[in-house]
Amino acid sequence: MSSAHSPTFSPLRLPRVHRIQSDPEALAAAHRLAAEFAAGASQRDRERRLPWEELDRWSESGLGGITVPREHGGADVSYATLAEIFVILSAADGSLGQIPQNHFGVLGVLREIGSEAQKTRFYAEVLAGGRLGNAGPERRSKTVVEGGTRLRRTPQGLRLDGERFYSTGALFAHRVPARALDDQGRAVQVWVPRDAPGLTVIDDWSSFGQRTTASGTVRFEAVPVDEADVLPLWQLADRPGLFGPGSQLLQAAIDQGIAQAALAEAIAFVREHARPWTDSGVARAADDPYIVQDVGRLEVDLHAAHEVLLESGRTLDAVAAQPVTAESSARASVAVAEAKVLTTRIALDATEKLFELAGSSATRDVHNLGRHWRNARTHTLHDPVRWKAHLIGNYLLNHVPPPRHSWN
Repeated sequence: MSSAHSPTFSPLRLPRVHRIQSDPEALAAAHRLAAEFAAGASQRDRERRLPWEELDRWSESGLGGITVPREHGGADVSYATLAEIFVILSAADGSLGQIPQNHFGVLGVLREIGSEAQKTRFYAEVLAGGRLGNAGPERRSKTVVEGGTRLRRTPQGLRLDGERFYSTGALFAHRVPARALDDQGRAVQVWVPRDAPGLTVIDDWSSFGQRTTASGTVRFEAVPVDEADVLPLWQLADRPGLFGPGSQLLQAAIDQGIAQAALAEAIAFVREHARPWTDSGVARAADDPYIVQDVGRLEVDLHAAHEVLLESGRTLDAVAAQPVTAESSARASVAVAEAKVLTTRIALDATEKLFELAGSSATRDVHNLGRHWRNARTHTLHDPVRWKAHLIGNYLLNHVPPPRHSWN
């Protein structure tokens, strides 16, 4: 395990950060990085080598600032483009592709409830290459939105105490936003500098999948907090917005990318290594009629999930172009839920079928193809897809809008 404060971590010093100006430029940058990241993905997973250098290249590329509004100097790319970028990066490396998800999730919160002064300051940091890594839910709380993390007002100023887990990206971040309750029992989000005294980030993530996301523990022990670093999270419950569906869109895109990588690996392995079954009567596994059929079906399902994902992104773009209402916010959540159902299904199907199609030799450790299934099985548990189907049905049948939180 890495130490709590890795020697690789350094304060924000990235003088070569590029300023991306458009959606096409952002997509091109994602493709360039994906080509780099794919080459070492298997080895990073096998050795659990954390992607410090890769994330610095991510920061220098300017991709971290692509959702910053144009009036603050960013490209303000579309939701559909952002989703496609996560597909591209996650197809190259499912773990590395997940790491920036919280970065964009908390930027979505900033957009909806941040003051103008907060937006000016935080957007400038992000455009300079700053990375954000959310301190996740608490490990033993009754639900993901409950917990004992507290922001207390003391004679010495605001102090933050608590312990969080599932904190994807926090180890690599320059700020670690965390949910807490203030003295009035209201939910707030505290954007803590990574080098703040009393903040400890522990690399204790030990899952069999998404092994290099470093999604471990964040501990706050009387961390001094600047008033200007606190966002009124409680206000989100009383206003319609897109922070929830925007966050979920990226989760679906990660699963889509993992699925694409798995199917591509299956096709390559069948062509290059697999043997035909003895009863097939063909000389090549690629001519086995059952394998051919299964690959065709997986491609149809993969393409369908991808198109629904992009369509849900376009729905969010259309909703965001107008004042967001309770109805349009609900419509956005339903659209993303539909994508999440399909991307979850294809991620699990493609990563499982990979071995059935490629044969027993594909399970050899030298190929490390199991990382795709491990990644899909781990990441699709992020929030239960059964509740996505319920959300859709309840909206259509009973006109019940989805609850407003980061998981819808």
